[in-house]
Parts: sequence; C-alpha cells; structure tokens
Amino acid sequence: MWSVDDVATFLGIPVATLYQWRHHRTGPRGRKIGRHLRYLPADVLAWVNEQE
Repeated sequence: MWSVDDVATFLGIPVATLYQWRHHRTGPRGRKIGRHLRYLPADVLAWVNEQE
C-alpha cells in the first residue's frame, strides 16, 4: 500500500492537493488503516486511467 507521500510523488502533485481531493471525493480511493491514510496502487492507477 502507498502512503499519501508516495501517491503525491507518483502523481506529481502536492500532498495538500491529495487531501483536498479526498475531502471533495474527487481523487483516488484511499483507505484508513488505523490512523493512517493508505492507497492501493491498483486504485490509484485505475483513477488515473479514468481521467483520460
């Protein structure tokens, strides 16, 4: 699973943008694992493919 920093680096965006997308429910699907936000690489790649 990828951290918020991993996803932001992969997408080339600031971490704050990723949190804004999560708040507005427009970005890739994230999951809370305990108190940490994690992303499945497959979910991030699927979201990227949907944007084309």
